[in-house]
Amino acid sequence: MLIYASRLLGAPILSVQAGGAIGYVSEPIVDPDNLKIIAFRVDGPLLKKSNTNILDISSVREYSNYGLVIDSIEELVEKNDVIKIKKIIDLNFNLINLKVETKKGSHLGKVSDYTITSEDFIVQQIIVKRPIMKSLIDPELTISKKEIVEITDYKIIIKDEEKILKEKSTKEEFIPNFVNPFRKSEQDFAPADNQNLADKDTE
Repeated sequence: MLIYASRLLGAPILSVQAGGAIGYVSEPIVDPDNLKIIAFRVDGPLLKKSNTNILDISSVREYSNYGLVIDSIEELVEKNDVIKIKKIIDLNFNLINLKVETKKGSHLGKVSDYTITSEDFIVQQIIVKRPIMKSLIDPELTISKKEIVEITDYKIIIKDEEKILKEKSTKEEFIPNFVNPFRKSEQDFAPADNQNLADKDTE
């Protein structure tokens, strides 16, 4: 299932052992090499205000509309406990607000959000907020991970702007030419009028 990363912010961390929430997601930690969320910063009134509030993605049993499910509060670790997580945190990398450009140097905008798969927490698309002049035509672009060529500390470089705009235009112009046989008409859902009800009562 694809979900927006913004939906994860504030998502409850649910402990099976505690039988409820122990905190909430304050920030995802993304590995720039493979664009995968490898951990979350966790906050909450029950937790210490320190680097001990890191949740390794491998400790997440399930993601649902209720939040992230883990076994217990003991799953939270310190920044220095997992070398890979420490390295990524020290990079201070954040997808949000990164500039997005084409290989030719054309500025497309900045990352305002991104989608991930709830099964493996890998980034699938980036949502790009367009500059003011271009936003009049296209307020935002949805760019597939496959189009990304390079990621630096300051920007994301993609292959071709024209291809993305063409795909966007094709999707917007597509109109289904079939009728769903399982969808009832509005008439089928219309409530019976009082006269019909009265007729049934007299039968």
